[in-house]
Amino acid sequence: RSLLASSSSITMRGTIIALALLVGSAAAFAPSRTSRAMPKSRTMRMATSTVEKDAGGLEYVSLSHESGATSKVFLFGGDLTSYVDADGTEWVAVRPDAKMDGSKPISGGLSHCFPQFGPGEIQQHGFARNVDWSVEELGEASCTLSMKPSEYSKDIWDKDFECLFSVSLTGESCDTKMVVKNTGKDDWDFQAALHSYFDISSISKTSIGGSFKGATFLNKMLDPPADETEKRDEVTISEEYDRVYKGLNDPVLKDSGKGKALKIVNSGGWKDTVLWNPYGDEGMGFDNFVCVESAAFEPVSLKGGATWEAELKLVPTGL
Repeated sequence: RSLLASSSSITMRGTIIALALLVGSAAAFAPSRTSRAMPKSRTMRMATSTVEKDAGGLEYVSLSHESGATSKVFLFGGDLTSYVDADGTEWVAVRPDAKMDGSKPISGGLSHCFPQFGPGEIQQHGFARNVDWSVEELGEASCTLSMKPSEYSKDIWDKDFECLFSVSLTGESCDTKMVVKNTGKDDWDFQAALHSYFDISSISKTSIGGSFKGATFLNKMLDPPADETEKRDEVTISEEYDRVYKGLNDPVLKDSGKGKALKIVNSGGWKDTVLWNPYGDEGMGFDNFVCVESAAFEPVSLKGGATWEAELKLVPTGL
């Protein structure tokens, strides 16, 4: 009996050890509490476009893209006053002396000059920047604004027209399109430009590249204004600037302070580039913006029923 008992005891102990080893082995391969825990939820971004009102009472369209890029387009003047790229970098500037209550055109953003650029037969830069545009369409991170004749505009320029300005955000760029329609039967001429203010870290850390070397430009700082030839590959600014580079539309804004560049990609009717900076004017905030303007400087003749189009894409990139 003692032999049987001893044998039985050994067998039981072996069984217990085997079970312990089996349970331990299974536990080693089982997921821990930490690995079983659900990952922390991430903030989900959605493409949106909403009409909101700012502190000064002006309405604007707020655009947001899934990438994190955002933009702000005011109905007053149809003015895009902000483009923050997917990395969080602001590229559009508004001057510190800008009035944001509708009492005068917004000094900043991609300000519209239509139907005149600069001085001429009607008021400086036309009237598009000091009238309310209407929302024609809202899409996913996009919008289209419309401007049509009003009593105010007819007193200045009595033509049949419609202007459409579209803005669309992607993960890589901010895309705009300007459309001018002659809705009447009579032909008429016009000029147009986006008087674009770009945010920079400092004018001393900024240059503008492109097809500048050998290009002819109108130096409007001379009296009288005169054509000159650009000798540099890249333009740097150390004095007051107002220059029209006709037939040049491929500028690249380079900012060593930001460590980034912005390709200003023009097509269609945007054939010319204007560089402007009120160097030394602290009140205007000269050190933190430069205007690299997309323009149709020479008058465009538009027949009755015809349409003119121009596109501008802002594409952030590395230096």
